[in-house]
Parts: sequence; structure tokens; C-alpha cells
Amino acid sequence: MTTGLFYHKDCEDHITPENHPETRTRLSVIMDRLDQADFKALHRFEVRPGDLDLLRLVHTDAHIANVLDHIPTNGYFKLDNDTCVSPGSGIAALKAVGATCQAIDAVMAGDITNGFCAVRPPGHHAEPDQAMGFCLFNNIAIGALHARTMHFRHRVAIIDFDVHHGNGSQTVAMQNKGLFYGSSHQSPLYPGTGHLQDHGEGVIINAPLAAGSGSRAFRHCYEERILPELRRFDPDFILVSAGFDAHKDDPLADLNLTEDDFSWVTRELKQVAEDHCQGRLVSCLEGGYNLNVLGESVAAHVSALMP
Repeated sequence: MTTGLFYHKDCEDHITPENHPETRTRLSVIMDRLDQADFKALHRFEVRPGDLDLLRLVHTDAHIANVLDHIPTNGYFKLDNDTCVSPGSGIAALKAVGATCQAIDAVMAGDITNGFCAVRPPGHHAEPDQAMGFCLFNNIAIGALHARTMHFRHRVAIIDFDVHHGNGSQTVAMQNKGLFYGSSHQSPLYPGTGHLQDHGEGVIINAPLAAGSGSRAFRHCYEERILPELRRFDPDFILVSAGFDAHKDDPLADLNLTEDDFSWVTRELKQVAEDHCQGRLVSCLEGGYNLNVLGESVAAHVSALMP
């Protein structure tokens, strides 16, 4: 069993304004940690950019143009109050999409059993026709449809443990029978979506949690709601939106998790993958904004993926 690490320095060239929480330093602290000796067994891949055909699996041509045509030659262009692009944002976003699909390809080829994509900008808020919430293109949703169209995985599951609900990923799952979207997230909180009663063409399982819920409530929602439904779905590929902003020290939310919780949920998802789909699992970085704890949070996740 081998775990792959998918990263390219170009993803650090998506520059955000001063004091923006989604900073390039997020990747540098993660890679500083994953470059240490306890991760030397990772199979490292240099990422290739995705192309327009991959983007079109999820996004409209108008949205793709709105992002790529507004990449500035210097400074920033604001797509909304939270989401901006800078000169390196276009290639960074294409590398993030490419990493996700390349990781899926490597798993399907048998080169690795599972993989983690250390990429940015994040993706799970990006709607088919709109960038939002720091996200330009929906890396994980594109990956899900890539797994279906290129590798004939007909039951693809997305599990999202970012503290914010992945509204864009849910939209894609609601429009596509054969997808599963399961999310634990703080509620109420941005973007205000992710309700218990949500449903669509795909399977939608939301587990909203109140601020301050902590480890017990987090684990309970997986044990009693998300994991049983995921097993019932019988996935043939699992994708994970791995956000670490539910950490107790994160500045943007108050769910009060620790590194042990990220390790626990990863082990649980890895077990489902081993039981249902020969271990096939790929995770992608989403949120996580406290630079003092992000490296160890990701390390806990990746360690749990490894043999």
C-alpha cells in the first residue's frame, strides 16, 4: 500500500491581499511538515495542470472565462468580496484541478493506493457558474466527474469535513445521480447551506453542528449518520474535501476539533475505502487558516492515510 503526495510550487503563486486568511504560506507550512523524515515513504508527484475539458465537467464556459480572463498582469482582481485573483492564480488553479485528477488516475492505475493533494486555491465553494469563498474551480467535484467519465466509477462519494459546508460540491452532487456528498460543518456559518433535508439526484447527507460542538459531537455525526449512509451507498471511489478549519485554534470558526479528530475521521474513511473499493481514496486540501496548527493537522490526516 502506497500513499501519494501531489504538490506543485505554482500553487503558492496564487497571491492574496495582505491579511487575507487564504495565504500562500498555508502550503509552505504544510510542505515543511511533510518534508520531514516521518513522511519520507510518500510517493511524490509533480503536478500537471488541468485543461479546459476538465473544467467543463463542472463549470460553465462563462464561469471559466470570468476567472481566467480576469487574471491580472499585476495586483489583484476581486471576483467577489472574499475571492480574488492575482497574476499566478490561473496556473495555480489549473494545477489544483490537475493534481486532483492526476491523483485519481494514479490510484486507478495502481501506482498508489490513496493520495493527498496539497493544493490551493481550495475548491468546494465554487459553484458551476460562480467563484466564491476563496474558491475558483471546484477541484473535488471535477475529480468526481473525472472518475466517472474516464474511469467508469459509477458510485463516487465526496466526504467533506471542512468546517464550512461545500455548497458547490453539493450542487454538483444534487445534479448527478450516482454521486454521494456527505458533509459535517458548523451551522450557522458561511455559506449558510447544508441542511438536513437537502436532497437531489445524488445522495446528500448533511450533518450540521453547532458552534462549540467539539470532538464527541463530530465523531457521533459520522458514526450515526454519515458513515452508515456511505457504506449503504457502496462507493467505488472516495474523495475527501480535507479542510482543517474545524480545529479549536482556527480563527474562522468554533467547532473545537483537534488533530486527533482529523486522524480519526481519516482512519474511518480509509476503512470504508478498504471495505468497499479496494482502498481507492483521494483527498484535497480545502480550509485551515491557523498557520501554527495547520502543518500538524495535515500531518495527522496524511499519517492516517499511510500504511
